[in-house]
Amino acid sequence: MGATGSKLEKALGDQFPEGERYFGLENFGNTCYCNSVLQALYFCVPFREQLLEYYANGKTLGEAEENLLTCLAELFSQISSQKKKTGVIAPKRFVQRVRKQNELFRGYMHQDAHEFLNFLLNELVDILEKESQVAKCPPSQERIANGQNNARSNGVKEPLVTWVHKNFQGILTNETRCLRCETVTARDETFFDLSLDIEQNSSITSCLKNFSSTETLNAEDKFFCDKCSSLQEAQKRMKIKKPPQILVIHLKRFKYMEQLGRYKKLSYRVVFPLELKLSNTVENADSEYSLFAVVVHVGSGPNHGHYVSLVKSHNHWLFFDDENVEMIDESAVQTFFGSAQEYSSNTDHGYILFYECLSSDEKS
Repeated sequence: MGATGSKLEKALGDQFPEGERYFGLENFGNTCYCNSVLQALYFCVPFREQLLEYYANGKTLGEAEENLLTCLAELFSQISSQKKKTGVIAPKRFVQRVRKQNELFRGYMHQDAHEFLNFLLNELVDILEKESQVAKCPPSQERIANGQNNARSNGVKEPLVTWVHKNFQGILTNETRCLRCETVTARDETFFDLSLDIEQNSSITSCLKNFSSTETLNAEDKFFCDKCSSLQEAQKRMKIKKPPQILVIHLKRFKYMEQLGRYKKLSYRVVFPLELKLSNTVENADSEYSLFAVVVHVGSGPNHGHYVSLVKSHNHWLFFDDENVEMIDESAVQTFFGSAQEYSSNTDHGYILFYECLSSDEKS
């Protein structure tokens, strides 16, 4: 690895970003799904900074009980505090914790990076919420507080907004319009990522349009309208009500094929731009995003293959493949869009995309 490290340092030369660290992660048999997601999260700078702050606060408060959050914070701290600029780190404790916590990731089978990302973010939120409850309610006051808290909030428990929510959570609005009385029923739901159906030779913009397209509910799918007090034909659509700071898009590349009785990988070419405008939102119609990481699935099927990640850091693009890290040209990103033909020798396809919302002064 010394050679790779020095090669990367040579490639960047005096453009090597001050204080930045580029470290590969050791693979423990089948943990590329984990490594690729960890690299994308490490280069999600607001998330990294808040995690390191959490780690620093935890250290001043004394030894916390080990959990997935403390293991991740420790790993990120280990990377960021390395004396060397490049190298390899073994995320052993973190991987052991993941396997201990969730039997899905215990075996040596090929795992799904999107499932892992979902599991990780939800687990981090659970830990932060539990910690917040403990901090608010010391054991000696627990019995009294039960009654008082309810009285104070009229029995409605305000959901806690953690720094994980602040980075990744957006809100979708599910609108259903009764075609008889025209009443619109809207239901909000939160999301950490958007899972998009994909088509051959399409783009993220067209996939998002399809996601928000109007669907008619009729025949056995009729909608129960409260105003009409009966089942009615209706139109339904999904809109993004509040876009997140970090927009994570999951391309549904694995599709269950009834006739085959198994999942098949869709190698479709889906163009993902470096700059993305969200136009199908309820508010902030002009939310602009910049791509900073891509988790790529390499391989022809869902049950085998490999994951790597592409990351943008300080205007340079880097390619992370477990222990190996190298610089790539920005133009190389388009080689991961997918294949225009069904059978192609290229099996490296963008699977999870990470976009960061641009502040008004960053917009061109």
